[in-house]
Amino acid sequence: MDCLGGLVVNELLNSLPYAGQVVWLGLRPERRASLEIVEQFTVDVEQGVLGDHFQGSSDSPRQVTLLQYEHLAVVAKLVEQEKIDPADLRRNIVVSGINLLALKNQEFRIGEALLLGTGNCPPCSRMEENLGPGGYNAMRGHGGITARVIEPGQISVGSEVRWQPSESN
Repeated sequence: MDCLGGLVVNELLNSLPYAGQVVWLGLRPERRASLEIVEQFTVDVEQGVLGDHFQGSSDSPRQVTLLQYEHLAVVAKLVEQEKIDPADLRRNIVVSGINLLALKNQEFRIGEALLLGTGNCPPCSRMEENLGPGGYNAMRGHGGITARVIEPGQISVGSEVRWQPSESN
């Protein structure tokens, strides 16, 4: 059993007492198209983000992509830009106020929907095109997470993002 300062690490990993908030939403209507910035969208167990060209099947671990808002400033600094437009990073949801990596392999609610964090979301080669030279490496470790839809629902800008303890936690 791993311990840290007398606390069991597993207990620490399964304790997220704070919530975050959705600050930006985007849809990719077709491959390589510009993202459409939207105020809300619906996620579905079978198709993922409705209206997104990358509608993953129910067994896809990448139905939804999420990015940490606080990382935008880091990426901007790394590519020597004043700020980064979330649309350039090609994710569906930008979240602030909760550590997305803490939601990896965890269930969490966003608005009406229940999602399962399924893994890291590595950058694609488009980052060089969108952010300039070094864009791909700037995004490494800052690409956010992927998720699968467990319960469908609507997600809006301003929706709360909260860890959902499961029975196994």
